[in-house]
Amino acid sequence: MDFAASEASATTAPPALAIKILIAGGFGVGKTTLVGTISEIRPLHTEEFLSDRSIGIDDTSGVEGKVTTTVALDFGRITIREGLWLYLFGTPGQDRFWFMWDELAVGALGAVVLADTRRLQDCFPAVDYFEQRGIPFVVGVNCFDGARRYEVSKIRKALGIAPEIPIILCDVRQRESVKEVLTTLVTYAVKGVPVDPHPVG
Repeated sequence: MDFAASEASATTAPPALAIKILIAGGFGVGKTTLVGTISEIRPLHTEEFLSDRSIGIDDTSGVEGKVTTTVALDFGRITIREGLWLYLFGTPGQDRFWFMWDELAVGALGAVVLADTRRLQDCFPAVDYFEQRGIPFVVGVNCFDGARRYEVSKIRKALGIAPEIPIILCDVRQRESVKEVLTTLVTYAVKGVPVDPHPVG
């Protein structure tokens, strides 16, 4: 009887686990695109068209073609294996929606801070937010078409972040590129060590 009980417990499936990841960054940096690229379900988007009321509030310099904005969150899901999922929560990028960040951050394993080298200063608030709260994060530099390319070491210096925090050059339109960013984050958050596929600084 004891043997039978042991055998049954050995084949018991592991408990289900959902890992919460935040996707943060400035206005128009590609958060909604990242979630949509990787999510296995139809992503939940809370986008609204920019209106005249946003003039003078939302800075569209560098992203003049952007006509919508996230007003609450983006949500997507990825199945890692049976009983293990990544839940992705894209945060709104504008200052006036930051009151939502504390709620979204509850229970998060870590965060991806997306950066645009044309407007690098836009990701400073997100970097500060996660540093102050001790939430592990990586920086994903979204390589927009036509944007100037910089070495990772120069980006790190401009952001003023610790050398162990991974910085990954990515294209959030490409599924494999997004997978690389998320894999780097989860490994870093769990093990506390950087896993930089491009160790150039």
